[in-house]
Amino acid sequence: MLKGRHLIDPEDLHLQELEEIFQLTNLIIKNQEDFHNLCKGKILGTLFYEPSTRTRFSFEAAMLRLGGKVIGFSEPGSSSVMKGESLPDTIRT
Repeated sequence: MLKGRHLIDPEDLHLQELEEIFQLTNLIIKNQEDFHNLCKGKILGTLFYEPSTRTRFSFEAAMLRLGGKVIGFSEPGSSSVMKGESLPDTIRT
């Protein structure tokens, strides 16, 4: 599936991959205790360019519940994109 890939754009996913993600999501919801360390050692980078506290917090909470960590910013004016860097370059960094 997605192992070892970076997701820059939702269109990077094929329909079959989206279906697999939704199936895994349902499995996690039904068996939360089995997945509490699924993302241990992983870091989620969040890049929110529009104010959305609830959305940002829901992504961060989900990652923390899976044992991962979160880095990111909530102020788009402080991003490299605002200084002219492309969004894909910012994401890769």
